[in-house]
Amino acid sequence: MRVVLLGFGGKPGVLEGADRLRPVIGQYAEIVAEDFTGTRPLTDLEADLAIVLGGDGSILRAARQMGYHQVPVVAVNLGRLGFLADLTPEELPQLLQQAAAGRVQIREHLMFECRLFRRGREVGCLLGLNETAVLAGPPFALLEIELYIDGELVTTYSCDGLIISTPVGSTAHSLSAGGPILRKELQAFVISPISPHTLTNRPVVDGADRVYEMVVPQPQKGTALVVDGQVVDSLQPGDKVRVERAPVRFRLVQPPGHSYYRTLREKLGWGGRWHPGRPKGIASDQ
Repeated sequence: MRVVLLGFGGKPGVLEGADRLRPVIGQYAEIVAEDFTGTRPLTDLEADLAIVLGGDGSILRAARQMGYHQVPVVAVNLGRLGFLADLTPEELPQLLQQAAAGRVQIREHLMFECRLFRRGREVGCLLGLNETAVLAGPPFALLEIELYIDGELVTTYSCDGLIISTPVGSTAHSLSAGGPILRKELQAFVISPISPHTLTNRPVVDGADRVYEMVVPQPQKGTALVVDGQVVDSLQPGDKVRVERAPVRFRLVQPPGHSYYRTLREKLGWGGRWHPGRPKGIASDQ
């Protein structure tokens, strides 16, 4: 196998982890490239796997680097939470052995394109994995954001911001804003207002085949467009932000023995009273 080794060298423990894991990786694969700056374009790189060291931020950075040439990702958690990065360094040898034998599962996840239009002209296009957000910014007054779906005005939010998230991103910024958890394989977007000024505004889930647009008629000085945690641009009056399904998907290698609900339990403390010693499928009668 040919693999590329990625991570952000500015994060504590990543470079040390790479030094420790290189000999392990070398037993099963050839490392054809490395990047620990997060800046090298990888769209023309020929590799079978991308081994990403770090946390979920490192995975988002790697997805941006790969662009429209998404290579299956093995996500090794060297960070704290690691919702996407769900593999421990100790589990990596077994996974590589199974990958070399062609016995791993690869899950494909929705990605999106975010386009910014100004005075009727497209001035930017970005590929994303988690979410697009319009954030009020200073002076931190309520922002009026118009939401359109397939060209139809849905509503105008009075809020601190609006998030359009993929299922992968539903456990990130959107969850913190009160949005629902979506299973990562779903083909849908969730729209979550941040601190809406009415009790009737609730998160909405709709299909991935629709076109979503946000318009801010009167942005504030600090109002910004943010994609996957990166500030794209400050918004001007009448700017239109369009979000739609990308033609490529993020590809994540599923570690053996890991599952979606196990991740929710262990990473997010989800599920309340879970008893690890109880047989699977047996409910409590307490």
